[in-house]
Amino acid sequence: MKRLYVFLLLTLICVTKLLAQNNDLLLARQYAANGEEQKALDIYQKLFKQDNEAYYQQYFNSLVNFKKFDEAESITKKMLRKYPGNNEYTIALGSVYTQQGNTAKADELYDNLIKNMPADQGAISAIASQFYQNANADYAIRIFLQGRKLLHNDAAFAFELITLYRYKRDKAALTEEYLNFLPTNPVFVTQAEGTLAAVYEGPEDYDMLKAALLRRIQKDPQQVVYTNLLIWQFIQQKDYDMAINQALALSRRQNSDGSDIFDLCRTLVAAEAYDAAIRGYEYIISQGNKADQNYISAKIELINTKNLKVTSGQYVQADLLGLEKDYNDLLNEIGRNRGTVFAMQKLANLQAFKLHKLKDAQTLLESAIAIPGVRPALVAACKLDLADVYLLNNQPWDATLLYSQVEKDNPNTAVAQDAMLRNAKMAYYTGDFNWARRQLDILKAATTQLIANDALNLSLLITDNLNADSSGNALKIYARADLLIFAGQTEKALLTLDSIDKKYPGNALEADILMAKARIMIQQKNYPNAVVLLKNIAENHSYDLWADDAVFMLGDIYETKLNDATIAKTYYQKIITDYPGSLWLNDARKRFRLLRGDKNDAS
Repeated sequence: MKRLYVFLLLTLICVTKLLAQNNDLLLARQYAANGEEQKALDIYQKLFKQDNEAYYQQYFNSLVNFKKFDEAESITKKMLRKYPGNNEYTIALGSVYTQQGNTAKADELYDNLIKNMPADQGAISAIASQFYQNANADYAIRIFLQGRKLLHNDAAFAFELITLYRYKRDKAALTEEYLNFLPTNPVFVTQAEGTLAAVYEGPEDYDMLKAALLRRIQKDPQQVVYTNLLIWQFIQQKDYDMAINQALALSRRQNSDGSDIFDLCRTLVAAEAYDAAIRGYEYIISQGNKADQNYISAKIELINTKNLKVTSGQYVQADLLGLEKDYNDLLNEIGRNRGTVFAMQKLANLQAFKLHKLKDAQTLLESAIAIPGVRPALVAACKLDLADVYLLNNQPWDATLLYSQVEKDNPNTAVAQDAMLRNAKMAYYTGDFNWARRQLDILKAATTQLIANDALNLSLLITDNLNADSSGNALKIYARADLLIFAGQTEKALLTLDSIDKKYPGNALEADILMAKARIMIQQKNYPNAVVLLKNIAENHSYDLWADDAVFMLGDIYETKLNDATIAKTYYQKIITDYPGSLWLNDARKRFRLLRGDKNDAS
């Protein structure tokens, strides 16, 4: 019984002591958090005297923070005498020497540690980890590299070294490590691309990667991962022709099914490298047959890409005729059915708005709508396009009936609002301004922001100009010019816009005419002329309806087309400061912050 009493008493004493130490430790941490470092140091010193091993690190860190290096050296040497084989204390002592400016003494310690390091992978990792925790990434790297020699394994510690090189932003070493690692671990190529993209800062870094890849490809031309990385490098450099060249050469060597080319073409299309993508799709088609899924998909995507090229303004007349032929060839080969209605719709748009073959477009859309089993959304889209063609073909009554039909068949949807907006625009084009304005005022509350914005702008345009000229004569000519722009007849539109001032000098449409011309210039990729027109609006019509639009458009052109981030920032800043009620405010703020270099800005 007496022994049990003694045991319980000793246990109680130990628990009481442990609780007291824990309370002291919490108090020290609180002092440190409050900036009372000396009080924290005093407590750590007391705890260290009670239990060297348990409280060494806290006491050591506190001494170093106070720059009491002599005391930190003293307690560390004490621990080394007690535990001479403990690398943690050796590394800590070296860090004290380093902070005292005695790097030679620290290096001597570390070099001796490396010389006596065991050929054990776990021990090597532990030592390197201790160096890294002491903010000594250089020696952690040396530990891993020496570890490779000890283990006779050049592939060991690849992940650890990649992490350290990335931390140090050692681009050359990181690149070489990945190039050594990826041939036996190709599943990590996407991770490698993301890491390199995050570390590389300019063209010279990608040039370094290209040179390293070309050297390795020369030695080992069968290593596919190097060629794939080279293709990725060309894409990052926006050298799209070289990217597709490499990909096609690789596909021919491997006699592949074209899936990799197909994926690359999607990337090229997203980058608006339409010509390079077209070459890729044409290669797949040349290698396939009708039974091959890639063949059909490539045929469709080839036409879609050519269509994107045309609609982006990067075309000549021969491109339009070639695209029309491609659509017709596809429809003749696969047939006009519910699976090809999408192609019929795109061909009709090409014929109506680029080739101005209104009768052909009308016939094609009417036949598309008549095909049974087509998705309702696609039928509605074809009907809206057909109504547009009726409008261009001088059949306004047929157009308004079809717009109204789509609106009625799709109640409370974005499709219905789109139909209503097109109907209102038709009234505006044909000079029925009051009816158009009534419809537009309803659409100001549309759930689709783009439709609501368009409705608001057009409503204000009509109201402002009718207030200035109740007859609306100048506005009627402007509306006709707008219709010509919609129809793709930009040269006629420009002549019509120029005629307004001649017929009605002093009209209220000056800023509107400038904006219409600016949009034509942007459509034609004539950015310098667009800038001149938009600056005229921003500087001379700063209180006009189009002022904030012009300022934002200038920012966008300088940022995305003229590659002048400095000027772009000034225009985005102008939106923020001068037009706080602008619909462009959030976009301008976001772009400004990104150009300023703010990281992870999601606002």
